[in-house]
Amino acid sequence: MNANSNRKADAEVSAAHSMKFVDISMDLHNHKSSAVQKLVLTQIGLIFLLFSVIDSSNHKKSSNYTFARPAAKMSINPIVISSSVKQTATVIFLHGLGDSGNGWAEAMTQIRQPYMKVICPSASPMPVSLNQGFRMPSWFDLFTLDESGPEDENGIKEAAKLVHSLIDREIETSNVPSSRIALGGFSQGGALALYSAFTYNKPLAGVMALSCWIPLHKTFPAAAISNKDMPIVQCHGDCDPIVPLKWGQLTASILKSFAKNTELKTYRGLMHSSSDMELKDLKKFLETVLPPV
Repeated sequence: MNANSNRKADAEVSAAHSMKFVDISMDLHNHKSSAVQKLVLTQIGLIFLLFSVIDSSNHKKSSNYTFARPAAKMSINPIVISSSVKQTATVIFLHGLGDSGNGWAEAMTQIRQPYMKVICPSASPMPVSLNQGFRMPSWFDLFTLDESGPEDENGIKEAAKLVHSLIDREIETSNVPSSRIALGGFSQGGALALYSAFTYNKPLAGVMALSCWIPLHKTFPAAAISNKDMPIVQCHGDCDPIVPLKWGQLTASILKSFAKNTELKTYRGLMHSSSDMELKDLKKFLETVLPPV
């Protein structure tokens, strides 16, 4: 693994400034091997993104956000990396907006232990309001880049039910207890992983929340029905222009109000992406929450 290379995380889809919404990030994680191709971070449209954040308040005044969007659906063919020895644990990782399970499969393979099975599901394409209804893989709809803006409450809850069903199916088919299953996700996928864990009625091993936020944050701590003691590691770049570090810090503050085992790790110079250092930290986290048995 090339320690000097960051992993490609985002491709930007830009609209004209006059359309109010100027930029929407698609969290495309580069899954090509660094042994074959040097991995680089491409950040396009950063200036336009800043305009978008500035314009979000004006847009809220002119829009009532009455979008009729279908609920997200999970791909019936997730990427599955079987354990190389007897399986005793499972890692489920959720990709970011516009990506697929393929985008994180290699990275998860590199950090898992031989007894861990990895599942990387893919969200089905759906119209995303923030991008003028453009269809892309998304777990739920997004209306604004403003952390205080409206959220797709129904879509988030339906997506969490999909994750819960995936966990239940893994327990039934692999005979692995919920306490040996860890969730993770990047950006929108990390947000969904957090929400899904706290609204799941069985104990989980832990959550890896990368470059993300906690959705429907005003509903917590009441919304957290379980897993308040599970280990949570947040990882966030201090130069993230898409999901700013302050969102991660706000999430950390909210989590600490009711969750007992949380940690926020920041990475100097990292944008909306992952890095070798972050992956090393995630590997240590998985070894801790899912030790060999």
